[in-house]
Amino acid sequence: GYGHTVPLSDGGKAFCIVYSVIGIPFTLLFLTAVVQRIIVYVTRRPVLYFHIRWGFSKQVVAIIHAVVLGFITVSCFFLIPAAIFSVLEDDWNFLESFYFCFISLSTIGLGDYVPGEGYNQKFRELYKIGITCYLLLGLIAMLVVLETFCELHELKKFRKLFYVKKDKEEDQVHIMEHDQLSFSSISDQAASMKDDQKANEPFVTSQSPTSNDSSLNN
Repeated sequence: GYGHTVPLSDGGKAFCIVYSVIGIPFTLLFLTAVVQRIIVYVTRRPVLYFHIRWGFSKQVVAIIHAVVLGFITVSCFFLIPAAIFSVLEDDWNFLESFYFCFISLSTIGLGDYVPGEGYNQKFRELYKIGITCYLLLGLIAMLVVLETFCELHELKKFRKLFYVKKDKEEDQVHIMEHDQLSFSSISDQAASMKDDQKANEPFVTSQSPTSNDSSLNN
């Protein structure tokens, strides 16, 4: 957060802490859900379309798409807004406006530059609402671009270098133990099934030899 509006009373500070503890996770959850839905239509489907329709390599299409999407995002949410802020804000030049856009959309928020604080600012309330919408849309666009670059095959290989590798011997021991347990359990189940079948078989009464002899004599 940045700006000159801060809570002064103890109750306001306590409410700000509670509100932040509840609001920040919900905000992150909302942004994650929105980005996951947008990236399907902005990144995955276009890449798959050019890959299937035109037969281009999927990795090459993904790289070109990520670069183009990054250029569009920088133009729409950094360069153009910086030019607008440099016109609307009397004390800001283009570099300071671009600095404000970068600090805001990167969630750093130092607070040294705050738009709409001039005394002669026209339509200040509408201007503040527009800045809020710009920051929200810009943050979503930044997350979409970062997610697009993270899905590149080359970056996935690079990230695998930092993964913790498991010991193969320990993995084999765990696999052997799992196999032994599974084989023993199968053998125990088979033995129990045989015992059940024997128990459920009908009893066959064998005829005594005396009864057979008597039937032959008759």
